[in-house]
Amino acid sequence: MKYMALLLLVAAMAACNNNSTTKLKAEELSKVQADTARYTTIAWVDSIHQNIGTLTIGEKVEIKYRVKNTGQYPLILTNVVASCGCTVPSYTKEPIAPGAEGVITASFDSNRSPHPGEFRKTVGVTANTKPAAFTELVFSGLLKEAK
Repeated sequence: MKYMALLLLVAAMAACNNNSTTKLKAEELSKVQADTARYTTIAWVDSIHQNIGTLTIGEKVEIKYRVKNTGQYPLILTNVVASCGCTVPSYTKEPIAPGAEGVITASFDSNRSPHPGEFRKTVGVTANTKPAAFTELVFSGLLKEAK
C-alpha cells in the first residue's frame, strides 16, 4: 500500500511539473510574439509553393521548406499547423540564430486523402518576423489511383 501511495505521489508531481513546463513555454512564445521590437526577417531558401508531381494513392512523401534568418534577432517559429489531417508538420523548435537556417517538413500521407485528382495542401507558419508574422506554405500535385 505504501508503494502504491508513493507511486501515485510521484506520478502527480510529474504531471504537475509537465503542465507548468508546457505553460511556461506557451508564455515564453507569447512574449516573443508580443515583442515586435525584436522581430527578425526571413528568406525562404526553397519556394513556398511546391508542385510535388504525381502520386499514387498510398504513397507518403515529405516536403521540406528551408528558411534562413536574415535579421539580427533569433528567429522563433511559434506555431506551425497543417490544413488537414493528411499532412503532419514538423519544424525547428529551437531559436534559429541570425544567418542560420531551419527546416519545416510537411509529411503527406495520400492514404488520408484518397480522392484521385489535383490536390493543394497548406501549412501555416507563425513566427517573430516582419513585415508579416504569418506565412502560408503550399504544396500541390496530382493524385492517381493505384493500378
